[in-house]
Amino acid sequence: MPVLSRNDSSVLGRWWWTVDRWTLFSVAALIGFGYVMMLAASPAVAERIGQSRDIFILKQVVFLAIAGLLVIGVSLLTPRGIRRVALAGCTIALAMTAATMLVGVEIKGARRWIALPGLSLQPSEFLKPCFAVVAAWLINEGRRTPRFPGMPIACGLFALIAVVLKSQPDIGMLAVIAAVFFAQLYLAGLNLFLVGMGVLGLGSAAGAAYLLFPHVRSRVERFLDPSTGDSYQVRTALEAFGNGGLLGRGPGEGHVKDILPDAHADFVFAVAGEEFGMLVCLIILGIFAFIVIRALLRQLQEQDLFIVLASSGLAVGFGLQAFVNMGSSLHLIPTKGMTLPFVSYGGSSALAVALGIGMLLALTRRRNHGDLV
Repeated sequence: MPVLSRNDSSVLGRWWWTVDRWTLFSVAALIGFGYVMMLAASPAVAERIGQSRDIFILKQVVFLAIAGLLVIGVSLLTPRGIRRVALAGCTIALAMTAATMLVGVEIKGARRWIALPGLSLQPSEFLKPCFAVVAAWLINEGRRTPRFPGMPIACGLFALIAVVLKSQPDIGMLAVIAAVFFAQLYLAGLNLFLVGMGVLGLGSAAGAAYLLFPHVRSRVERFLDPSTGDSYQVRTALEAFGNGGLLGRGPGEGHVKDILPDAHADFVFAVAGEEFGMLVCLIILGIFAFIVIRALLRQLQEQDLFIVLASSGLAVGFGLQAFVNMGSSLHLIPTKGMTLPFVSYGGSSALAVALGIGMLLALTRRRNHGDLV
């Protein structure tokens, strides 16, 4: 095919030979798992809430198709284009996240969503990738131009995001964004004493969240002692993993999706464990680990600080989201309503993760002679 020729100078031709195809194929595999898991988990959930059996499947087909196109479209951009998209996205997402306090839909005591036709949009999902790139740009510009207060601006923007997320409240999202930001500060060469102070600050913030927010305290207590409260979802998820064994009960043969409220979303990993077994779960885990580790290893020889910080932040955020979802299902950490990227049901999550992966692919693209695009 002419488009695959190394001599092809078209936009798609240059993109194909400069993009990280291994990461691209891995993302395609996750999207494939997402389609399979929606077919397995969502019909029973839809019936239980009185909806058409195909409602979640049809929506997720559209969401994942758009997500795949978004990954490719964003990965075509240059680093300068990525900075512009991230700056605009961070501004809009922060404004919309703040707007949820006034016009947001309240679900389970939190205002995190804005109701749109056919979609409940969670703007804070888009803050994760966009803020990671904006923070990387600010830190890098502060290094390049001593008079530019890049670091103070980045810290101030993070503080503003923290206040907004605390008000929703969305402590889990705040924890992920904070972890990504501190990882970027560490990679930027922040003094180890200040890094230690930051870690202590995060620990203090976690303690304060435990004392101030009843839902956080409840989740931690149920994690430490399931008998202190309702641990039905986690207990049922663990039973599903046990029932699945090594190879699973078989497609459509699982029972957890019939009784687990969030089987298609937060606990889709449990459905995979029951129907497809530990082997498929390890494959899914391996794909996530491969994407993150490959992205980080590619930064070892990178000279551009912006590329290093932005790519590492995007990879860490992607990996943390996957870990939180799988760790919650396996009772390794307290439960947190966070989707498994590309696999769980959710339009906001699929599009936001696609934006982040597209940015990561764009930032790590290389010309044939090794220079960044």
